[in-house]
Amino acid sequence: MNKKWLTFLIPLVALLFLGIGAIGQYNGLVDSHAEVENAQANVETQLQRRYDLIPNVVSAVKGAMEHEKDIFTAIADARAKIGSSQQGTTAYQEGQSELDSAISRLLVLTENYPQLTANQQVSDLITELEGTENRILVARKDYNAAATAYNKKIKRFPTSLYATMFGYEKVGLFQATSDAATTVPSVDLGDDE
Repeated sequence: MNKKWLTFLIPLVALLFLGIGAIGQYNGLVDSHAEVENAQANVETQLQRRYDLIPNVVSAVKGAMEHEKDIFTAIADARAKIGSSQQGTTAYQEGQSELDSAISRLLVLTENYPQLTANQQVSDLITELEGTENRILVARKDYNAAATAYNKKIKRFPTSLYATMFGYEKVGLFQATSDAATTVPSVDLGDDE
């Protein structure tokens, strides 16, 4: 009788340990994926903050510089593309890239023309915009760190088996666009009229 229990008990204990291991691996994957989603949400929050702040900056700067329309048009076009696109789509990413470029040009504009920042409202809004750009940079860095840790985790054995079994896939990292890596923003305030 004891031998029958032993042949039944050993596989049962082995299955129990495998089940506990699987639960632990699954919960670890859930936690890591949630960290990636949280980091992504933080990036989206900062992008939304910038998106909401831009009309105020543009309005204030427009009042100080009526003749510089290219930057404002680029910002408005990029915001329209972002507003009409679904998050995560190519159009949305293109809109964010275009907005990044236009904001860079706006910031260069304010650095090259200090009289523009003499207006306190413009100066305060530009400071807010610069702070937002820094927050976006930090949020993207934090996202990349969380995504890298997650991607490493799902590639390691035995977690890779469970990741495949439960449908966890590699997530992408934020990377600079080719334009950002090769093009320096330029601002020309020459009166062509």
